[in-house]
Amino acid sequence: MTGIDRRRFTHGLLGLGVLSALPARTAIAEQQKLIHRAIPSSGQLVPIIGLGTVRYRAGNDPTEREPLRNALGRFHELGGSVVDTAPMYGNSESVLGDLIDGLGVRDDLFIATKVDRSEPAEARAQMESSLQKLRVDRFDLMQVHNLIGWRSNVPLARELKEAGKTRYVGITTHRSSQYGDMENVIRQHELDFIQINYSLEQRESADRLLPMAADKGIAVLINRPFGGGRIFSAVGDQPLPEWAAEFDCGSWAQFLLKYALSHPAATVAIPGMSKARHVTDNIEAGLGRMPTPEQRKMQERFFDAL
Repeated sequence: MTGIDRRRFTHGLLGLGVLSALPARTAIAEQQKLIHRAIPSSGQLVPIIGLGTVRYRAGNDPTEREPLRNALGRFHELGGSVVDTAPMYGNSESVLGDLIDGLGVRDDLFIATKVDRSEPAEARAQMESSLQKLRVDRFDLMQVHNLIGWRSNVPLARELKEAGKTRYVGITTHRSSQYGDMENVIRQHELDFIQINYSLEQRESADRLLPMAADKGIAVLINRPFGGGRIFSAVGDQPLPEWAAEFDCGSWAQFLLKYALSHPAATVAIPGMSKARHVTDNIEAGLGRMPTPEQRKMQERFFDAL
């Protein structure tokens, strides 16, 4: 979300009187437990709000890293555990490794990263490098990024799983142009996870891929749950519709996250969060009631009319 979008979003909260209520809502978030969902292949429960880290690239200056440390610390404090990163996010893996080590929270986190090298030797080297940068002995989830080299990298990730170096194997995309290829990979390989874009603004994955994942017993990480961010600029100072309170929604970010997470196939949403205040707001989307099928249709009609 851009700074302009966040400012407009904040103005919308002021129109609702939500900002004045934030201390109370934060207290609720600290008292309530995040909704957890099961990974189908194992039954392991994970909180439904995860942390995307594409912006966790930073230098060695402690003051530059402090906001990221605060965001990660707040995420852990409020019960989050799934952290998604990648070698292609600059030095985010190294920064995360340092922050996680400094906070002493490794055992409480579910660490997911990716591989994006087509050549098997380079892919193996990249995975080893990720282990070192993240300061872990094994990943929780190794994903083939944007299906790059999937014919060799999915089997390679499964080898990693058999060797005890990752608990789960998955594939990712954020582009509808790759949906057909993703379906093909799902048919050919036994996967634990897929990561896919899904939002009020980008719903195409709900046509075939999300139902397919549900049928195959595959967990789903939702990336880009805010879509392109159009709703934040479109609503401006407009308050939330009154009926959003029926599913415990207190902000536009929660409106979008609850939509994505209320799809029956969704397991975890991973919005990018590099500021503690965004963590607090987004985590609350994982509390309380989720939209019913009829309320989801109301959200779609509302968005489509913007």
